[in-house]
Amino acid sequence: MGAVGKSIDKIIPVAKPLMDDREAAAARRAILSGWVTQGPEVAAFEREFAAFVGCDFACAVSSCTTALHLALLAVGVQAGHEVITVSHSFIATANSIRYCNAIPVFVDIDPVTFNIDPGLVESAITQQTRAILAVHQMGMPCDILAVREIASRHHLPLIEDAACAIGSEIEVGEKWERIGRPHGDIACFSFHPRKLLSTGDGGMVTCSNAHYDREFRLLRQHGMSVPDAVRHQARDVIFEDYPILGFNYRMTDIQAAIGREQLKRLPEVLVRRRSLASRYQEKLKQVPGIRVPEEPTWAHSNWQSFCTYLPDHVDQRRVMQAMLDAGISTRRGVMCAHREPAYGEASWYCGGGENRCSGPNCSHLKHSERAQDTTIILPLYHELTETDQDYIVEMLADACRN
Repeated sequence: MGAVGKSIDKIIPVAKPLMDDREAAAARRAILSGWVTQGPEVAAFEREFAAFVGCDFACAVSSCTTALHLALLAVGVQAGHEVITVSHSFIATANSIRYCNAIPVFVDIDPVTFNIDPGLVESAITQQTRAILAVHQMGMPCDILAVREIASRHHLPLIEDAACAIGSEIEVGEKWERIGRPHGDIACFSFHPRKLLSTGDGGMVTCSNAHYDREFRLLRQHGMSVPDAVRHQARDVIFEDYPILGFNYRMTDIQAAIGREQLKRLPEVLVRRRSLASRYQEKLKQVPGIRVPEEPTWAHSNWQSFCTYLPDHVDQRRVMQAMLDAGISTRRGVMCAHREPAYGEASWYCGGGENRCSGPNCSHLKHSERAQDTTIILPLYHELTETDQDYIVEMLADACRN
C-alpha cells in the first residue's frame, strides 16, 4: 500500500526483532532440560559467538551495560580515574564509568560517522587517564585502529562499546575482520531487542586475554570460586568461597538458547539490513537538505540504525510528530549524556589541558550536540518492505517541506 490510502491504524515501528518458532523451540528446549539459569546453553552460545567474531574468549552476561562495567573493572579502572569516551551515546556508556566511581572525559564525534574523533583523543589524556572507551555508534565502526595507536603509545587499555555492532567489519591490512575480534583489548555487545541479534536482553564480553576472561567469569557470578555447573556435576562435595566482591551479571540458559538461533540467522539479517540501508541512501539523496550516513571505505556497517541529518532550520520534534501522525515511528538523534540531569558539573569533563570544562552546551562537543538536535532515526528492520520504505521517504520529504 502506498502513501495514498495508507492506514495509520498500524504504526511502522522503528525496530522489530526477527524471531519465530525456531527461537520458541530453543527456549522450550532449555526450559524442558531442567537447567534454566547459566549452564550448558550459555557455554555453547559463548563458543559459537567467539567463533563468529573471531576472538579467543567470549563471556555471556546480563546486558551490555554490565559487560562494560566488567570490562572497566578488569582493566583496573577505580575511583578517581578518568576514562576517555564520547557523550554522544546511550547513557549506559558513561554510566558504566561512573559505576566504577571514575570520571568520564568526553571528546567530540566525527559528524559524518557519529563516532569518536581520533584527532581529539590524545589531548584529553592526563595522568589520571586509565582507559579509552570507544563506541561503534549505531553499528558504524569507529576508526578503532587510529584510536588503538594512541592507546598503545600511552600504554592505555582500549575497550570497544560494540553494543550495536554485531556483524560490522573493518578492513585490517587486506582482510575484513569482524568487530569483536577485538581490535582493542575488550569488546562489549548488547542483545537488546533493537539489536540485530536479540536474546530479549543480555550481553557478551569478548577478548583475547585469558586473565581478563577469568576476571569476567568470576565477577559475573558473585565472585564465586566454583561455578554452578562445576559444583552440580562434581562427584565429590565442593564448598565454594567468595574471594572478591562480585555481581549477579549472569545470562540464563533460556536467553542463550534463543541467542544461538539468532546467531544462525545473522548472515541473512546482515544482507537484508545492508540492502535496505543502500536503498534508503539512494532514495533520501533525492530529498533536498537531507544528509545520509556514509560508510568509510574501510568499514562495513551492520546498519543497526539508519540516522539522517534533517535539512537546516527544520524542527526535529515537528518532523517526528508529522511522521508519527502518518503512522511512522522515529527516534531523535543519539543522546548526549552530558546534557542529562544525572550529569551535573564535576561529574564529567571534556576538552584537554587548559581548555578542559564541564557544563551544558559545551563548545568542545558541538558536533555531538548538533547530531542529537538535528538528526532522526528512521525505521529499519528485517521485515520492513520496500513499499513501507518508499512511504517513509515520501512522508519524511513532506514533513521537511511543510
